[in-house]
Amino acid sequence: GTGGTITPSGSISVNHGASRTFSISANTGYTITDVTVDGVSVGAVSSYTFSNVTANHTISATFTPSTYTITATAGTGGTITPTGSVSVAHGGSQTFTITPNAGYQITNVTVDSVTQGPITSYTFSNVTANHTISVTFTPNTYTISASAGTGGTITPSGSISVNHGASRTFSISANTGYTITDVTVDGVSV
Repeated sequence: GTGGTITPSGSISVNHGASRTFSISANTGYTITDVTVDGVSVGAVSSYTFSNVTANHTISATFTPSTYTITATAGTGGTITPTGSVSVAHGGSQTFTITPNAGYQITNVTVDSVTQGPITSYTFSNVTANHTISVTFTPNTYTISASAGTGGTITPSGSISVNHGASRTFSISANTGYTITDVTVDGVSV
């Protein structure tokens, strides 16, 4: 059938009681699906021998295009589409789209253990083997600048990093002889 060869092929003469071996091979990008002898499957074999031939026989082979698996995974904080085990025909292409969730960013995309950086899509072209693609995400971080005037403290103080969606508590204390006059958040009195 299409996608391979059987050697020899055609009508082959064999003397009574003799043997004849046939070789079955798939073309690049195909695999042997099945070999049938006298209409009965003998499996996806690459060789078959007729021994002690005393009658006419038939042998035929079928082939299917090879397929490969690309395994796609994403860590917490986003998605890769498509995901899971994706089948791709020999020589085919497959594009993956990487999307971070709100409040996250792409940290890294790894293809077959090689770092690709924080990219938003990747295309496998002319696929001839199995592959892997994985993506990691990190939460966005924000800075809260905390400071106190003369006569008291705010704890923690300085530039404080906080992950997207997280909480952070600040303690405000007046020194002896002082009282808290006001606390402002983003320029608005609270």
